[in-house]
Amino acid sequence: MSDLALTLLRPWWLLGLPVLIGVGWWMYTRRGGLGDWQKATDPALLRAMMALDRVDNSASRAPLLAMLSAVGVTLLALSGPAVERRDALSFRNLDGVLFVVDTSASVTENARWPQMLTMGRFGIAALGTRPGGLIVFGGDAYVASDMTLDHLQLGQTLSLLDAQTVPDPGSRPERGLAMALDVLREADVIAGDVVLLTDGAGLGSETLQVAAQIAAQGARLSLVSLDAPSPAFATHATAGKGTVFTLAETDAFSAWMAESARTRLEAQNFPLLFWKDMGRYLLVLALLPLLLLFRRQVA
Repeated sequence: MSDLALTLLRPWWLLGLPVLIGVGWWMYTRRGGLGDWQKATDPALLRAMMALDRVDNSASRAPLLAMLSAVGVTLLALSGPAVERRDALSFRNLDGVLFVVDTSASVTENARWPQMLTMGRFGIAALGTRPGGLIVFGGDAYVASDMTLDHLQLGQTLSLLDAQTVPDPGSRPERGLAMALDVLREADVIAGDVVLLTDGAGLGSETLQVAAQIAAQGARLSLVSLDAPSPAFATHATAGKGTVFTLAETDAFSAWMAESARTRLEAQNFPLLFWKDMGRYLLVLALLPLLLLFRRQVA
């Protein structure tokens, strides 16, 4: 493929060219030229202006052609002629957020389960440019969604979670947190967040160890409590260098997710397909025909 491959970003502007040609032909064939002073001005005043050399009475169509050329070039510029570039760098955010959701029976059968899902959706909405992922656990843990920038799809996946999502009975949060740690490592996330949404069942020494490992990885572990948080929540948040939220703190949770967002960027190892719009340069060319309208007449 040629390095100068050309495309039009806004081709619908070219529909104006046939209209311009029609109008231009009509004006070109009219008697009296562009201004048609003979019809628009009092004859005595016109003769006086001609005597003062204020009216061009020649049959030249140069001003008309200059105007039509300028409008035609402008239409071409608005159509967005662009050249392809493959040397532009792309970047990705090195900070990500993993939502680890407890889908055990004690959580999904609780009357406050819809509120917990809402809490998670608020968190996803506050991600900004950070990628997000979703891990679910019961008696075992599974990746429901890998790290992605498609926050809409991530929120829809979260909304579909229920008691049948994880077939393994029980509550093993240490497995969910361990899987989150693995995902962070594989995704090269250096300063992410892990958000554990749970009722607290299964929190103990094993989950504390994983919380410390998450903090050592450069991420933070925060917890969202289904009911009133037990002391284990604060202990895990301290070990994971995060914080604890209740379901009544939706706004605070969203604000914390948005305000604490870190935006470390890294150049991708693949080129970004980029189109450079050349229309702005054509607009400069459109000014050249208009210079003919300002030429001085020889007395």
